[in-house]
Amino acid sequence: MTGMSDHDWTEVVGAIGIFAFLVSVATVTIVQLGKTRRARYEAARADDYRQLAETAAQTQAENARLLAAMDGRLGGMETRMTKLERVLTEVD
Repeated sequence: MTGMSDHDWTEVVGAIGIFAFLVSVATVTIVQLGKTRRARYEAARADDYRQLAETAAQTQAENARLLAAMDGRLGGMETRMTKLERVLTEVD
């Protein structure tokens, strides 16, 4: 037995090359799938934040409307209380 011939070494180097190529392809595929999944989750999270912001803006606008309505009612009550005080003062 004299060892491996040139043909045997070529097969070993070729097998190692094919194995390295397959590992590289698998690694790139896994990394790209991970990036795609992460991008999809980030987009979904951005949509959730956008919906939350829209809801908060609508709620704030509704609160401002309600506060304006309450301010108007309190102004009317203040006017009536002033008139009532005047009437009570005149009766005394």
